[in-house]
Amino acid sequence: MQDSNGDRVDAGERGMGDGAESGSAGRPAGRSNRGFASMDRERQREIASKGGRAAHRKGTAHQWSADEAREAGRKGGTSVSKDREHMAAIGREGGASAHRRTRNSNGDGEQRS
Repeated sequence: MQDSNGDRVDAGERGMGDGAESGSAGRPAGRSNRGFASMDRERQREIASKGGRAAHRKGTAHQWSADEAREAGRKGGTSVSKDREHMAAIGREGGASAHRRTRNSNGDGEQRS
């Protein structure tokens, strides 16, 4: 077998490193450098942006109508509201926020009655 430099490597020598070995482009050995997920974020954004622009030019890009967006929001809200603990936590957080605003709005640090 050959290593990445083209040198012959015996079976006993492979995998004997201390774990600090790396593959191409500084990635850990054993990880592929192929595919969208292996790219850096900026390169992913660039490619996705090109795809979006092309879809709009072609006329196949999906654009949400107000009705579609409303329906999606309703479905999401219905799904989230099934979790009573989550909804209670949201309510507590909102109540605490409102309470802090009321306390801080009169400026003297005392609560209004």
